[in-house]
Amino acid sequence: GSHDTMTYCLDKSSAVSGNESKLVKFLNKCMPCIVHPIIMKWSTTQVFTVTEQLEAGVRYLDFRIAHKANDPSMNLYFVHMVYTSVTVQDILWEVLRWLETHPQEVVILACRNFDGLTRRLHSHLVACIKEIFQCKLCPRNVTASLPSKIEETNKSIFHGEKDELNLTVMSVELWDNNRDKIFLFSSKEYLMCHFLIFVSGKFFVAGINLTENLRYILAHPFGSLKKMTLQSLPCLKIWIKQQYPGPKKECINIIAGDFIGINDFVKDVIDLNTKI
Repeated sequence: GSHDTMTYCLDKSSAVSGNESKLVKFLNKCMPCIVHPIIMKWSTTQVFTVTEQLEAGVRYLDFRIAHKANDPSMNLYFVHMVYTSVTVQDILWEVLRWLETHPQEVVILACRNFDGLTRRLHSHLVACIKEIFQCKLCPRNVTASLPSKIEETNKSIFHGEKDELNLTVMSVELWDNNRDKIFLFSSKEYLMCHFLIFVSGKFFVAGINLTENLRYILAHPFGSLKKMTLQSLPCLKIWIKQQYPGPKKECINIIAGDFIGINDFVKDVIDLNTKI
């Protein structure tokens, strides 16, 4: 997985997200030439595009969705302190194009944050997902254990034996911060369950992204999130290789990291499958 998937296209001219602290917004307003470049350095977690991430082996995309303040349009963007230059719809279409050329792949979209989204905008997002992916959305009864449930699902969607998928499947997670719940979206209905499920047979997402605080940023005026992450990779690499995949409570199913593709992160995670 890639943490904060869309930060490779943060808009340099974007205003600071309305969800950020008053101090950050005040400093950016008073000293934009100094503060804004710092925000960009510590907000960017990826350098590969969505397509490049998928090509590298990522199958879990972390989408932080938002609506810009005072924007009269229905356009939705991605956000990490500042907004992206591309819309959510553009990226969903990009993911669809990749899926159509890789019909045996499964991709999980984790959609959350929803900064500035009203009920109307949230409904608009769901409608876009339905319109774009249509039958590629994963049916509810497949979400618990994908390989073992394939033969029990709609035969018009799934064809093949056990682990073989002849049609792309997608699971879409919609996280509502206000209710601290996750909506697992299917083509027909919602299934409400808790975010980050630990129980057997469910997905557990382990985020190994490093998080800086204001004190650290002030102490490293020439630093960046990328530099901090790359310096810590040897330790993260050791931790990854110690993990075990599988359905047990102590096992891990998804590992999401920063700056994937410029190191062996994806390979190390995929190699864990040899332990099964």
